[in-house]
Amino acid sequence: MQKLLIVGQCDFDFQRISFVLSKIYNIEIHRADLFDDAIQSALDQPYDLILINRLMDLDRSEGMAILHELKSNPQTESTPTMIISDYQEAQDAAVAAGANPGFGKATLDTPKTFELLSNYLTAQNI
Repeated sequence: MQKLLIVGQCDFDFQRISFVLSKIYNIEIHRADLFDDAIQSALDQPYDLILINRLMDLDRSEGMAILHELKSNPQTESTPTMIISDYQEAQDAAVAAGANPGFGKATLDTPKTFELLSNYLTAQNI
């Protein structure tokens, strides 16, 4: 089973993202709420994909700080990582910093998002 780490989402969005993605992909979903939690989780075990919120729900810190830390660490630099944001400028900045092209919450359950995610996650056989 593949592993997905979701970082910085509020309870509602974490549940929504988890529900939508677990219906399509055969994944074990983990959660991290803040910078230190996210980095430690990524170091403790390999993930097939990490989804980072643009702003952490609990402290409003920038998800880009997590992205920069992950991409500067040899242990996590190759882990596929996306920023979740509806703002194109945030997506562009994330890709420029080493992220894989991501998506926004408004487009979570669209074919384009599933196409992006399917580059890293395997769909369930239904």
